[in-house]
Amino acid sequence: MNTAYALKNVNLIHGDSNRNLQKNMTILVNEQGLIQDIGRDHDLNIPSHYTTIDLSGKYVMPGLINAHVHLFADGKPFSLSVSEGLLQFAYDRILNTKFGRNVLKRRMKRNALTALHAGVTTMRSVGEFFYTDVQLRDEINNGDFVGPNLLVSGFFLSVTGGHGAPFLALVGDSPWEARKNVRLNVKHGVDLIKICVTGGVTDAKMVGEAGRLQMTVDEVAAICDEAHKIGLRVAAHVESTEGVRVALQGGVDTIEHGSEMDDEIIRLYKNNPNALNGYTALIPTLQAAYPSASLDTSVTKVSRTVKENSRLVYDSMLKGVKQAIENDITIGIGTDAAMPYVTHYDMWREMDHYMRQANLNNKQVIDMVTQTNAKILGVDDVTGTVDIGKHADLIIMEQNPLEHIEALSDISMVMVKGNLIQTPSVTRIQEVDDVLNSVW
Repeated sequence: MNTAYALKNVNLIHGDSNRNLQKNMTILVNEQGLIQDIGRDHDLNIPSHYTTIDLSGKYVMPGLINAHVHLFADGKPFSLSVSEGLLQFAYDRILNTKFGRNVLKRRMKRNALTALHAGVTTMRSVGEFFYTDVQLRDEINNGDFVGPNLLVSGFFLSVTGGHGAPFLALVGDSPWEARKNVRLNVKHGVDLIKICVTGGVTDAKMVGEAGRLQMTVDEVAAICDEAHKIGLRVAAHVESTEGVRVALQGGVDTIEHGSEMDDEIIRLYKNNPNALNGYTALIPTLQAAYPSASLDTSVTKVSRTVKENSRLVYDSMLKGVKQAIENDITIGIGTDAAMPYVTHYDMWREMDHYMRQANLNNKQVIDMVTQTNAKILGVDDVTGTVDIGKHADLIIMEQNPLEHIEALSDISMVMVKGNLIQTPSVTRIQEVDDVLNSVW
């Protein structure tokens, strides 16, 4: 059982763009970690056993939801442009050993806690090694430690030679092999299925390979059918227009990254009979591609191939974002944390990117990163807005994020399921911050 809290005198941001900021509010959080009541300070009766915290002048809003993360790395620059042989050696002799798995798990836990202390109370992890994400989720849910709400996918599903294969992916080359891999992941306790419909930037060997089509509609449809019949969503890594078309026709629930659209694609996003909820949402990851695409290789240390692929992917992804906004397609926010220059602590940068490049305002991006993300991930019944009966997943700030989105870079307190972190602590990566601060 948690401590019960009364958060007094708060400026309340609900996370819903249709509701305005409310001043001088009190939020009651019960021992079960649920929001028991919300009201004007003078209207609410605070039970005597509640711990009262006076937050005069501070701002309270729902915890951030990061819809696209990997926990295996922390955002420091890394290069995957090494030989297959060296990767195989590192995988067999280092990573896939008892020692290697223990180091990996400790790192993933550290990254999850970094995100939580930076205000991310819910994370969707979309591709990890050895189902370590499932273990972490279970430990958090069992109360072994206070961590973010984790939704986990285990291994990618890919094809021979496909993105993430063979180290980070289960490989299948037909609809039935693809179904079998869904069943394997389900057996290991995943919350969703992540598939790679096209190539990706990190392991592409030549320019243009990042968006190259790798899965067929039949393979995607088999995966979606297998996942949807037990209520699991399917997230699809896609970095080209044709890849998006194949993924949508197959019935995926989210397009990760995305690309430029045509009329058929726009129609399928909004009305997709094969998706679990009848539509498909877009989760772009602009900050993941931007540094490699825009900065000089002397800074990023990436190869020419990676830079050019990043530029192609970023330009097309940004066009897709603008089209999605124009056509009222559901868009969520994910950062691709773990990729070079994408840390687990600066979600505000992704939100800021939308505001600069797609002319969205503070209220819109805050809605996207809370209420809309919760709906897309299927957890809006328990989190995503500050409402009675939902989990007390809250962040507290000195500054108003409705005025300055960078207020989200400095969180005073975090609460997840009613567990209060009174002095959050985030270890920043100076070399990454310096580069990103120079970009804008």
